[in-house]
Amino acid sequence: MARFRYRAARQDGTIIEASATGPSEMAVRSQLETDGLLILELKGESSWNVNWHFIPQRKRLSLRDFLVFNQQFLALVKSGLPILKTFDILTERATYGPFQQALYHVREKIRGGAAISQAMAAEPRFFPELYQASIQAGEQTGNLIEVLQRYIAYLKLVISVREKIVKALAYPAFLIVVGAAVVSFLVMYVIPTFAEVYEQNQTALPLPTQILLDLLNSANMWGPLVGGGLLVTGAGVYWWAKTPAGQFSLHALLLKAPVVGTVIQKSQIIRLTRTLSTILAGGIPLLSALTITAHATTNKVIAQALLQVTDRVRDGASLATSLKEAAFLPRLAVEMIEVGETTGSLETMLLEVAEFHEGELDLLLGQLTTWIEPVLLLIMGVIIGGIVIIMYLPIFQLAGTV
Repeated sequence: MARFRYRAARQDGTIIEASATGPSEMAVRSQLETDGLLILELKGESSWNVNWHFIPQRKRLSLRDFLVFNQQFLALVKSGLPILKTFDILTERATYGPFQQALYHVREKIRGGAAISQAMAAEPRFFPELYQASIQAGEQTGNLIEVLQRYIAYLKLVISVREKIVKALAYPAFLIVVGAAVVSFLVMYVIPTFAEVYEQNQTALPLPTQILLDLLNSANMWGPLVGGGLLVTGAGVYWWAKTPAGQFSLHALLLKAPVVGTVIQKSQIIRLTRTLSTILAGGIPLLSALTITAHATTNKVIAQALLQVTDRVRDGASLATSLKEAAFLPRLAVEMIEVGETTGSLETMLLEVAEFHEGELDLLLGQLTTWIEPVLLLIMGVIIGGIVIIMYLPIFQLAGTV
């Protein structure tokens, strides 16, 4: 049980300061309000409640956790509960401490008269701009349930695309790790054993075996220096990649990379078009929707291009024309968007673009998985088999002379 200090007003207007214990801040607050007190201030006395920012924590919720939160939010809104009671329940059910604190702050702002979207705007770490805009649109139109359902569907699709990419890369990554481990074992334990035996026999070694042993000796001699240099270089690159200029350059490089760039481009197109469609379906104007979508785009190159598109649309150009000039979308996608803009069905056509590229991404990932696995197995077999054969060449040579 945690202890909390509180300052509250009785019904007769007198102010009291005291302490209370309870399993959580919300439980203590509910109990004090049930006793007829108006809470003015409530703080935890333990360092656990005071020092959340000193605890190592991830920056935000995972997409799956945020999906679960929205599913609970939707169920409670559908049940017709008052909004304050809804956030009481959501806060109590939250399992991640900083997010629970954020929900508590949102509840207090709503209690003070703020709209849900305004209260969430004060917690951008957990409620992104896209989500805030969607909730605001639902509040303005009175369709909060529909907006939440649309956003939940959007989250599910984003998660699905991400999982497809992860699954496609998981097995090749596993093969690379296993192959590196086997080669490391051969280099660190097997080859030195053979080298010691050959050195004791003082026999002339075949050229491939001698070259391999010389390389190993050079690696042992210069390895620490090279490793330290690589470590410093890696730290420098990591720091550089955290800067805005570094992120932009890295994202531009990834987009131009063979195969990987195509996968990244298609996944970004899917996310961009689905995000824009979801926002427009909520009744948000096109300019605001484009700005929000640009901020929600993870690739900095595409995000900057989309902001430039927003400026052109603001100046009076059509969306399709602006996208053609920006030239970061495939021609077919731009043509489909142009048709949707002309016929007044832009939201629907954006979904069509997303679904079309999802099909292409599935096909591409399937092809990559089909080809990458045997190629990696072949490369691993050549490297490992080559090392073993080279180290056994002196034995084969000795056997031939006998």
